[in-house]
Amino acid sequence: MSHYHAVVWLDHSEAHVMHISMDDVEKSIVHPAKPHNHLHAKSGAVGAGRQAEDKSYYHAVVEALSGAQEILVVGPAQAKLQLIKHIHTHDQAMADKVVGVETIDHPSDAQLVAYARKYFVAKDRMLS
Repeated sequence: MSHYHAVVWLDHSEAHVMHISMDDVEKSIVHPAKPHNHLHAKSGAVGAGRQAEDKSYYHAVVEALSGAQEILVVGPAQAKLQLIKHIHTHDQAMADKVVGVETIDHPSDAQLVAYARKYFVAKDRMLS
């Protein structure tokens, strides 16, 4: 079934992708191929203390979002911004479908769907 709206909540360890309509939700969970390690910079050490971007993880999230016409990207930290950067670099057509990026902590799936529905209703009201 095709859904007009989708929301993705993600951090570096998993992404919850929800394709939503008024009466239906299709859910999928995407995990990175390799676990994310939290790196800390040491004084005097060479390098930025950051793990390289997991392009295959972000590509899998983009694939899970395919078919949606409006996409809301949410999450607690940097992963959502890295996903947006990945989309702008690798899939400009999808970049045009991203209608919002919001910071939210760790909601349940039901809370995430409710948040997204409320967001899309408010967005549609502002545009009409």
